[in-house]
Amino acid sequence: MNQVIKKNSNLLNSIKKVSGWTSLSRIFGLIRDIATTGLLGASYLHDIFVVIFKIPNLFRRFFAEGAFNQAFIPVYSEYYKKKNDHQAKEFLNSLFGTLLTFLFCFTVVVLLFSPLVVMIFAPGFYSDPVKQSISIDILRIMFPYLSLISLVAFASGIQNTHSKFSIPAATPIVFNFCLIVTAYKIAPLYSIPIYPLAWGVLVAGTLQLLIQIAPLSAIDRIPIPKFNFNHPGVKKVLLVMLPALFAGGIMQINILVDTIFASLLETGSPTWLYISDRLIQLPMGVFAIAIGTVLLPLLSNIDFENNKKDFVANVKKSQKIVLLIGLPSCIGIYFCAEQIVTTIFFRGEFTNFDVLKTSLSLEVLALGLPFFMLMKILIPTFFSRKLTKVPVLIAFISLILNIALNYLFAFVYGYGHVGIAMGSSIAALVSVLILESVLANQGIIKLSSPLNRFNLSLFISCVVLSVFLYLFNQYFHFMNLGALMRVLLLFVEVTAAVLIYFACIKILLGNEFKKLLSE
Repeated sequence: MNQVIKKNSNLLNSIKKVSGWTSLSRIFGLIRDIATTGLLGASYLHDIFVVIFKIPNLFRRFFAEGAFNQAFIPVYSEYYKKKNDHQAKEFLNSLFGTLLTFLFCFTVVVLLFSPLVVMIFAPGFYSDPVKQSISIDILRIMFPYLSLISLVAFASGIQNTHSKFSIPAATPIVFNFCLIVTAYKIAPLYSIPIYPLAWGVLVAGTLQLLIQIAPLSAIDRIPIPKFNFNHPGVKKVLLVMLPALFAGGIMQINILVDTIFASLLETGSPTWLYISDRLIQLPMGVFAIAIGTVLLPLLSNIDFENNKKDFVANVKKSQKIVLLIGLPSCIGIYFCAEQIVTTIFFRGEFTNFDVLKTSLSLEVLALGLPFFMLMKILIPTFFSRKLTKVPVLIAFISLILNIALNYLFAFVYGYGHVGIAMGSSIAALVSVLILESVLANQGIIKLSSPLNRFNLSLFISCVVLSVFLYLFNQYFHFMNLGALMRVLLLFVEVTAAVLIYFACIKILLGNEFKKLLSE
């Protein structure tokens, strides 16, 4: 077996590294959100901040962490496996030059046409002159963050291919720390506090890029821009990237659709949805995104034709781990939505009305959590083999479905921001069902009896967990409790729930559970 495959074969160890740092990053992210919501509440200023910040973040996932890395890592893996440093560096330098050129041009265009961009992304803000003016200013300050974080993603892709996962996973901590300091110490000194928050985003992006220099130097892979657009490796990346860009672009357009609809709803809707999404992103980032981050370079380094068995085994194990974590996370967040939001955000300008509104959308997004998580590991099974047509088609179906459902639930049936959450969850469910069917036809996923031991153990453990959480929550009304008591009770509830769930799993699965964690 190829030495690279041997080096990357222990999927679980790599996931532990990524999820450990990601967990810490998500905790800092939670503190950041507590700071900004405590400062701004669910006001129009916070709505502007979360909506406008989604614009560079959308393109970041569009160009950097999404389509770019899905195209870049498999191609760079080919150079890496050849053990030819000169060719690998030439490829990185040429790709770096191409990336810099594109990012510079794209950023300049957006800065020049900021009013048009705001009108497209947040039409609900454009009818109010104050919201419009502040939104345009904030976009012009924050948008260069896209270039910085895209280069960070490029550096992370290089490190991940070399099985260096820790620094890329820890990097977001820097961003969150900068925003926390800004929200607590600097922003309160200003009459319009989102301006220093916007500058904090730009500073954080710069620091994230600077800390990539040392780990890249350690593996002798600091790229020097070379404007060779005709390099065969660059062409190959672009060839894979174009359909990946389309697929990833459609997925990000889903986010754009949610943002547009939210900006047209009552004040506070973008903030309520943002906080719900952020809480869902905690298990997503710690587990699903961590697994997907490790899985793409791992699968890319496997010769599919000669080692299909290893490929299938890694995909199967990844799915089991996601279900093992995703289903109880879904149940826990659903039953404890109000308790979680109250404990974390019920302070400062964030009122009990905001807690109730946020809890409703969080419950709906929680139901879609296992499907959001599964998508993060199913998509790499295609891009690792440079197969792009299926993800593009499924992304297009998801887009159309999401637009229709958002309009139906949010406006026709009047569910508002909760309707947008419904549309997102249902679209994710449909996408996963199609992806699973295609992979089953390709022999990547082997369908087995739904009554097998793993599924039954999972089902029984989830039922026991649901009963416990339902009964526990009958005795306490978190909004009537003090802050310290809320924290203590939530800690007790979560700890007990985790122990109960995993005790059931361990008893019911026996050696299979131990084998899943040790391989």
